[in-house]
Amino acid sequence: MERTPYRYFLYISVTAVSLAVLITGLFLINYSLKEYQNRKFEEISVAGQFYIKDVQENFAKSGTFDTEAVKKISEIFRHSCNTDFIIYDKNGISVEATDNMKRRTISYDVINRLENHYYLDFDYEKVSEHEPSICYGSKFNVSFGDNEPEIYYLMAYVCGDSMDNFSQGLVIVFIIIFMIMFIASVLFFSCVVKRADKPILEIERITRKYAKGDFSEKLTKTDNHQFDSIYSSLNKMADFIESNESTSKNFIANVSHELRTPMTTIGGFVDGILDGVIPKSKQNEYLRLVSQEIKRLRILISSMLNMTKFESGTMKPNFRETNITELVVKTVLMFEQKIDTKKVDIQGLDADRLVIIADGNLIEQVIYNLTENAVKFVNEGGIISFGFRKNDDDCFISIKNTGDGLTDTEISQVFDRFYKTDSSRGKDTTGLGLGLSISRKIIQLHNGKITVKSVYGEYTEFIIKLPLKQPKL
Repeated sequence: MERTPYRYFLYISVTAVSLAVLITGLFLINYSLKEYQNRKFEEISVAGQFYIKDVQENFAKSGTFDTEAVKKISEIFRHSCNTDFIIYDKNGISVEATDNMKRRTISYDVINRLENHYYLDFDYEKVSEHEPSICYGSKFNVSFGDNEPEIYYLMAYVCGDSMDNFSQGLVIVFIIIFMIMFIASVLFFSCVVKRADKPILEIERITRKYAKGDFSEKLTKTDNHQFDSIYSSLNKMADFIESNESTSKNFIANVSHELRTPMTTIGGFVDGILDGVIPKSKQNEYLRLVSQEIKRLRILISSMLNMTKFESGTMKPNFRETNITELVVKTVLMFEQKIDTKKVDIQGLDADRLVIIADGNLIEQVIYNLTENAVKFVNEGGIISFGFRKNDDDCFISIKNTGDGLTDTEISQVFDRFYKTDSSRGKDTTGLGLGLSISRKIIQLHNGKITVKSVYGEYTEFIIKLPLKQPKL
């Protein structure tokens, strides 16, 4: 049996019920025994009073206890009340002999108690051949004719078999009830715990599969609505991990490919130069290609390192006064050759000077990424337009290019790490899909926001919102 928090509830509940039944049972047994004892005391005391009254009347007629009438009275009470009655004189000696002709006596302690009150208690003196459990004693006077009343004592002894049988019966009934209650509580709480354990065990089973990387199964809602939010959170977590795993695998594959390609190129060119396969007249040309591949590797590694810094929170912006308009113009000039090749029309760079407080190097990286995308995906002879505006608190920079545009699905994922649209896979063979994700991180570090708008088949526009001044920490 697997242990869950509800299993402890089962153990505690069954133990609590068992203790409650045990304590209640012991109390009821004790109470019942006392009630039974009191009832027996009352019965023997009533019988004793009737016996004394009959004996007094007979003694008043005959002047002795040794008569057939007294013996008959004793026999009747013995059979009807299961009680032995013995009369003692004032010295504590029985008035009639027993079967072995020996007279019985009672102690002075008992006589003293009878002088003050009647005697009613458990006693273990042997009477006849059995040992009584209850003893009743009372003092009474008898007189015959004009003689002075004489003092006698009556002792009545009741066999304790009924008391023993009653107590044994109570114990047996209690044991039966206790076992029934114990088994019933175990069955009841087991059903409750089993029902409560079901979602927990299901969560444990599913999470074990998740831990092994198997996300094929999801948690389904049950009639126990308390776990709905947990199920939903775990399913979202599984989707997120699965998505990250898939993305990471794609990233590793892309990185492996991107690293292997320039390394192969660099190695081939260098080996060709060293082996003499490439003539000296063309060595400078091939060394320039090697330099370009090294720069490509540097950008790739730098992007991955920057992403790691953004994720860990170790990247700290160096805020200072930055001319955004000048920064954008300088960045666009870097793509002048590609712009001329595609015959792209650039608009909006003649805007007024826009100065904000920002980390110029980081913002330049954002502008570079967005401009690179615009140049890469603008249609032949298309338009790339830049927009600059501000209000009292914020400024807005937009970069818009005509071209294929983005679908709704691509818009929702375009800022995700390592994501590349279907159309970009053919046009962008060097990127890893980190540029826009890094750009969003940089803008967030500046307490700003970056959004994208697009009409599929017409245009794509990225809009950056940045505060003119950064809040003081």
